[in-house]
Amino acid sequence: MSYGWPRIHKAEDNYEQDICDTVLTHVLEHFGVEDLSQITEEQIGEVEAFRNELNEYSVMQWGYSWVCSTWENEVYEEENE
Repeated sequence: MSYGWPRIHKAEDNYEQDICDTVLTHVLEHFGVEDLSQITEEQIGEVEAFRNELNEYSVMQWGYSWVCSTWENEVYEEENE
């Protein structure tokens, strides 16, 4: 039987979630807020700038991209309520 990893996507999903959770926690703690919706546009700009400085192969970029995207979605939803 050749080597394989059935359902490897489950492990990848777990790593992705861990990265996103770790980045979110770090961002919230840094800015002293409890929820992403409390981050200002200027602050998310700082987060995006940091993300852009990371090595293109950094796995943490995934988490920073998720945080920025989630923040944008929350702001959009609040504006369109």
